[in-house]
Amino acid sequence: MTLQKFRRLFLFLVILQPLIASAGPDTLVDLATVPGSVGLGAMLRSERSPYKGAGISNDLVPLYIYEGAHVYLHGTRVGLKLSDEARFNVDLFLNYRFEGFPNDKTPASLAGMSVRRPSTDLGLGYHYRSDWGSLSGEVLHDADNLNNGTELRLAYKIDWQSGNLSLRPGVTLSWRNSNLNDYYFGVRPNEATALRPAYIAGAGTDLWLGVYASYELSNRWRLFGGVGVNRLDIKVRNSPIVNDAIQPMAMVGAAYDFGDRKPYAEARNPLRVKVLTGRSTDCNLLPVMTLRCGSTHTADDTRIAAVELGRTLVERVNDWPLDFVGYLGILHHDENHLQPDSWQLDAYIKAYYDGFPWSERVRTRVGVGAGFSMAERVPYVEQRDQNLRGRSASKLLNYLDPSIDFSVGDLLGSRAMKETYFGVGASHRSGIFGSSQMLGNVNGGSNYLYTYIETKL
Repeated sequence: MTLQKFRRLFLFLVILQPLIASAGPDTLVDLATVPGSVGLGAMLRSERSPYKGAGISNDLVPLYIYEGAHVYLHGTRVGLKLSDEARFNVDLFLNYRFEGFPNDKTPASLAGMSVRRPSTDLGLGYHYRSDWGSLSGEVLHDADNLNNGTELRLAYKIDWQSGNLSLRPGVTLSWRNSNLNDYYFGVRPNEATALRPAYIAGAGTDLWLGVYASYELSNRWRLFGGVGVNRLDIKVRNSPIVNDAIQPMAMVGAAYDFGDRKPYAEARNPLRVKVLTGRSTDCNLLPVMTLRCGSTHTADDTRIAAVELGRTLVERVNDWPLDFVGYLGILHHDENHLQPDSWQLDAYIKAYYDGFPWSERVRTRVGVGAGFSMAERVPYVEQRDQNLRGRSASKLLNYLDPSIDFSVGDLLGSRAMKETYFGVGASHRSGIFGSSQMLGNVNGGSNYLYTYIETKL
């Protein structure tokens, strides 16, 4: 088995590490260093909550993965490679922190307390590889100004493989400052009761032990799983809201790798620019995609406008008329004075099919994108609909982007505009029917219909 194939075997396994609140650092950077890897999949995760009475939590986590020469997307982590050498690498990243009170139910131990929410960390990582294993160090700090917490992680891991099976045991020490521990495990004076005294957790060190496994079913399909335990610092375990026990976890999932078997030449990969504008619709996504609903006449009349930058990730997968493009976009919500306007960040991978009989004359593409959407403020239409249903809302949701377009150059007979496309699409945010704690157990979302123009620079 080649080193490149070995690294790719682990690509879908090690993405799981950021999904555990106190687990080791993301190790995809030091394993999947070949540009052009593109993966889609899903994972079921189960773990014991650290809070008294919260029990076992189960979660469905969508996985979107890209490994470029300088940029990577590892499910819940997006990063920039500052240095990538044979033995070590340095990266700057944003990482989603899976901590906070349960979204689906509130145990008695937390009743009446202000909700502690997940956050996003800005981090800097150093990863060293050798024959005796891999050593990683990371510094993370709250980028949301939610808890003002800081965490230092030091991890050691060993890689072992036999045929199609790969195993990775590891250990991680995590030092967390008082801001971080007090936010998630402390009790403020105004939250104290006779059975729940005020408590300051203070700084401390957690210990995480675990092992991951990956099995290569085929050249592109991977099965993966993992088990681990986390031991919180003694000062955290003494908190009146914390269950003084280890936190076991388990996960299982599958993913498909669309990526090329050779590094993608980014120098030959021009940047795509997409500009769109649209309006909210009361249509659901499925009727929109099947052309059974397309009305934008709504009572709120809210609108969106966005600019997206993209690069082709994979061309002609298995020689099919199928391409994959990665997009990163900034979107503005015009809330029509119903609430303050806000911004939204979308990151997604999109598949384009253009194998129509007439595409030789006028290239026509049907696309479906999937990824994550982080809103500065929950859009008005989402908050309104969720309030009417008595359901929660979330800034972070799953993102879907179906569209259809055609080549303006082919239509006008202009070779200079052959790679310029005009089309229509839908911007859809959803919580996957309330099945994902990462998405706030949201059952609902929003839909906007838009027109756009896209071109290559």
